[in-house]
Amino acid sequence: MNEKNLPDDIASKSLNELTDLADEIIENLENENNLTNSYDDYANLLKINRLIEKKFQKNFKEISDKSNLKIKNIKSNKNAKKTK
Repeated sequence: MNEKNLPDDIASKSLNELTDLADEIIENLENENNLTNSYDDYANLLKINRLIEKKFQKNFKEISDKSNLKIKNIKSNKNAKKTK
């Protein structure tokens, strides 16, 4: 059970789209009376959850890197003004 087994169209979806898909699977699982038939849905939900976590971590890192770069630029501009 890893993300590589998911169809390409799922792996390329945004976080919001993946969250909506996970919500839909959860709703289907909640409405299912015979849970033995739901193994595949549950397995897909776990895969989607891992994919959401990875995308979230990637987005968090990108935002963090951009913020750190902006902070460094602000600090260097302040230091440049002090030396003038």
